[in-house]
Amino acid sequence: MSDDMWLSDGEEEGRVGFATALQQLLWAEAKRREGIPADEHPHSVNALRPDSPAARRLHLRHLEVAAQCGKVAEQVMEDAAARAGRAAASYPEMGAAAGITRQAARNRWPQAVGTRWTLHTLTGRDHPHGTGTATTRSRAKAVTAGWDAVRKGDAATGGAVAAVVCDSERRVVWACLFDPAEYDAVTVEVPEDLVLVPAGSDEDHRAWTGRWAQFVDAEVERRTVRA
Repeated sequence: MSDDMWLSDGEEEGRVGFATALQQLLWAEAKRREGIPADEHPHSVNALRPDSPAARRLHLRHLEVAAQCGKVAEQVMEDAAARAGRAAASYPEMGAAAGITRQAARNRWPQAVGTRWTLHTLTGRDHPHGTGTATTRSRAKAVTAGWDAVRKGDAATGGAVAAVVCDSERRVVWACLFDPAEYDAVTVEVPEDLVLVPAGSDEDHRAWTGRWAQFVDAEVERRTVRA
């Protein structure tokens, strides 16, 4: 049984009104792109002679606008799903909102629920380095925090000299270090053996941190000599 059969009269009226408003908006945009003022004929898709060249041109423009609307709607849905996930919504709830199954929602927005971006910082100019960890639901916030920490690190004793951000699968998606030649933070590609970050409670995590520190020290030294 279709979900539409369970809609109240008010909900059904709202859906129809929304669809009509959207159709009118798309038609107005098609007219605008054809240079036809909003208050001039044709006022609807049915107001053109179906076999005229003008009708063909305008209907093709309408199709173009509708296709672009679909792409924009997909992006809006992706953003909305990500925000819903950050607000602790589940995949069953997202599926219900989007009119799809829980599994379809999971496949469509695989990182919307339970996504964590972890920022690891390497601190102190000299060996042995210290470390820091912070977790956020936003990749952009994690990267920005990494940039800020490394850019300010040179001015502070024990400040950050390098940073990496990894996703919920603990894979590094971004890395930077302080370049003495540039006197600024610069992005870098980490070696293959540093791409996967072991869990913090694992003995392997300390080994990973040691390899990361060696990589950063060697890279900073290379950039210093080159300068």
